[in-house]
Amino acid sequence: MRFDLRLPIGFLFSIFGAILVIYGFITPAEAYTQSLGINVNLYWGVVLCAFGGVMLGFALRARTR
Repeated sequence: MRFDLRLPIGFLFSIFGAILVIYGFITPAEAYTQSLGINVNLYWGVVLCAFGGVMLGFALRARTR
């Protein structure tokens, strides 16, 4: 069995992204006054979840071949 580095990377980024998305939802809007009202945690959490999903998809696709 070969070790595919995309699998742990996908899990890691997905978990970190989920944490940021949850934190972005529960943080009040007043906390984002320094960032011009942009919920940076929410947006970057979505980006990290998407990247983690892509890595997991590549790992699962390579595993089925």
